[in-house]
Amino acid sequence: MADSARINLTNQFLIAMPGMADENFVGAVVYLCEHTERGALGLVINKPIDIKLRNLFEKVELPLAREDLADAPVYFGGPVQTERGFVLHEKLSSDGGHYNSTMAIPGGDLEMTTSKDVLEALSSGAGPRKILVTLGYSGWGAGQLEDEISRNGWLTVDAKPEVIFDTPIAQRYDKALSLLGIDPRMLSGEAGHA
Repeated sequence: MADSARINLTNQFLIAMPGMADENFVGAVVYLCEHTERGALGLVINKPIDIKLRNLFEKVELPLAREDLADAPVYFGGPVQTERGFVLHEKLSSDGGHYNSTMAIPGGDLEMTTSKDVLEALSSGAGPRKILVTLGYSGWGAGQLEDEISRNGWLTVDAKPEVIFDTPIAQRYDKALSLLGIDPRMLSGEAGHA
């Protein structure tokens, strides 16, 4: 495939199809932070785990001054590096500075930070207003994601931050599908033609 024809799914949602074989991704909506010829990196945005942000802050020995975040869930971001935290957040204003390890996501108003300084900012009551914290991420090697899409493993659609930050968790899958104009009841786990 010529480079010019390569698809770039950065800043898109991957929506798992009903027949998804990998149990990590059954019913998942993944926000793709990066997609290059070397592979893809994303965070699952609709699978909370049994840890609240207050517990995560206790683990890293930081106070949490942001009461609005204390009961927010931590999410399963994917099966890779599940001991590491990933913070998806709205872009900081230019005067807000930057964190040590932040990836600006092209095409969107979001950034992903993996350094502890974002947690330190949040612990003092500062930091980004809208955040989603995951343990682990979802990764694909070169050509792997394209292959999964070609085998009908995923649907893709331009991401909308309100689905990540403002939509109740249980509705995120259906909301992401609705961006494509698809009613979830129309999807079948069977391959073939209607």
